[in-house]
Amino acid sequence: MRDNQKRVAAAADPAPQVAAPNASALNFTTPTEFVDLPSEGRYYPEGHPLCGKDSIEIRFMTARDEDILTSPTLLKKGLAIDRFLQNVIVDRTINVDSLLSGDKNAILVASRINGFGPEYLTKVKCPACLTTCESSFDLDAVRASDGRGSEDYDIQANDGGTFTIKLPRTKIDVEVRLLTSKDENELSSMMQRKKKKKAMETNLTDQLRKIVVSVNGSTEQRLINEFVMSLPAFDSRYLRTAYLKVVPGLDMKQEFTCDSCGYEKEVDIPMTVDFFWSRQ
Repeated sequence: MRDNQKRVAAAADPAPQVAAPNASALNFTTPTEFVDLPSEGRYYPEGHPLCGKDSIEIRFMTARDEDILTSPTLLKKGLAIDRFLQNVIVDRTINVDSLLSGDKNAILVASRINGFGPEYLTKVKCPACLTTCESSFDLDAVRASDGRGSEDYDIQANDGGTFTIKLPRTKIDVEVRLLTSKDENELSSMMQRKKKKKAMETNLTDQLRKIVVSVNGSTEQRLINEFVMSLPAFDSRYLRTAYLKVVPGLDMKQEFTCDSCGYEKEVDIPMTVDFFWSRQ
C-alpha cells in the first residue's frame, strides 16, 4: 500500500516534467498578417492564386529575412528584394514575378512596417535648392489607390484585366495591360545595360512597348513598335497619364520640408536603400 501511495504521488507531481529540458519549447511560430491588395485581385488571370482575392497573407520579417536583404551576392544580382518577398509570402503557389507592381509595393511597405516600424528616415534632395537632407515619413499614413480611372480620360476596362485608351489627337484605340514585377525587373535590367554601354536611354518608349497589347485591334509586335516610335508627344503623354489612372497601387505622397531653404511640398516617398537597410 505504501508503494501504491508513492506511485500516485509521483504521478500527481508534474514538477520533474516541467523542469526537464523540452526541445518543443524552441518551436517558435512566426506571426503573420493579411495585407490588403490595391488591385483587389481584379486584374489577375483566371487560375492565378490571387485572382479575386483582396488580400495576401505574409509572415513577419525574421533575422533570416534580414540575411537575405543584406546578402552581397543577392544584392549584386538584384535578387535580394524578390527573394525576400518570396520568403515572406505564406502561399507558396504565388510567384513574386507574377505580382502586379502595386500589390508588390503594398507587401514591401507592410513588411517594412512589421520589421522596423512605420517611421522611415531617409535622405531627400530638395527640388528647390538641391540640398540633400534627412526627412522622416510615416508609412502608416500610406493609403491604397484602387486605380479605377478618371472621367477626364477616355478609358474602357476590358475582360482579362486590360484597358482600352482612346488617344485624343490620332483617335487611335490603344489596349494596355498592367505591369508585373517581372516586367519592371526586365525594364530595370534594360536600363542598366544601356547605362553600362553608355547608350541613349529609352525608358519611356521601352515602357510603352511593355504595356501596349494592341493598336486598333492589331497585336502584331512590329506594328506596336512602329506605333510607339511615331506616337505624337501629346498622345504619348496622354497615354502615360491615363495609364497611371488605372494602375492600382499606393499613394506614396507625403509632405516634405527642406531644412536648408524651408521649401515645402508633397513628394513621393523615396524607396531608397534605407527602406530595408534601416539606420534607426
